[in-house]
Amino acid sequence: MSHDSSDQNLQPEELKPEDWAGEMGLKWLASLSLFEEMIAPIGDALLARADYQDGETVIDLGCGGGGTTLAIASAVASAGKVMGVDISPDLIAAAQKRAADTGMANIDFTCADASTVKLPDAPYDRLFSRFGSMFFEDPVSAFSNLHGLVRKGGRIDLAIWGPPRDNLWMMEMMGVVRNYVEVPPAVPRAPGPFAFEDLEYFGEIMDGSGFTNVDVIAYEGLQPVGGVGATPEQAVAFAFSAMAVGRLLSDKGDAIFAAARKELTDVFARHHVPGKGVMMQGKAWMVSAIA
Repeated sequence: MSHDSSDQNLQPEELKPEDWAGEMGLKWLASLSLFEEMIAPIGDALLARADYQDGETVIDLGCGGGGTTLAIASAVASAGKVMGVDISPDLIAAAQKRAADTGMANIDFTCADASTVKLPDAPYDRLFSRFGSMFFEDPVSAFSNLHGLVRKGGRIDLAIWGPPRDNLWMMEMMGVVRNYVEVPPAVPRAPGPFAFEDLEYFGEIMDGSGFTNVDVIAYEGLQPVGGVGATPEQAVAFAFSAMAVGRLLSDKGDAIFAAARKELTDVFARHHVPGKGVMMQGKAWMVSAIA
């Protein structure tokens, strides 16, 4: 499952870890509920696959605003505990407030780069990540560090994006952008949303960092772009304000921005389902492995 040439110009610019610590973390926070609604179907499927039990201790990697952390904390109950880790101080602050508002006492959060973080309560029983593991500069080093945070025989469960060509929500957005902006060719295997689309490459990372029994299933379903019930116009506003497409168009002038907005609105209108929103095909790999 390698990159093919049809994907090369359609991927968004890669996001470095420092982007998530700053600008991208703030953008995610500003549209937190909409992002969470868009990827909730995949997160829910990953949580069901992970099947957490009372008393387990879990790391939630790339926990963002803490939505999955709260769900895991509920599953492991008061005898278990969850540590949410994210590189964005803004998202961690939001997650801490959210957890405090629930009164749950079995949650902690750490603002840190997961590739180097040390956790005093390690090793944990389990590790979970909904799209929080694809941005490492040195994936083998990062996953080796994570391996050391999970007890021997403990399990990790990850959701990672499948190939761009199977993620219509991204392909169609970037297709519109390409009509107005020259998008640099993607660098295969570079840090970014689709870093692990090639499962052979991902398997090499798992092997190189000490994980075994790697098991992958495909998740395919419709993503509500811009949140549940969004109109095409609302979905475009979300894409332009919160995602890489907006950044690519931001300095091209009002006329180009307006033309791209209209074209993307027309695209989203073709996928709009009344009452549900702009529903577009997504594909992710759900990975489990043993430390």
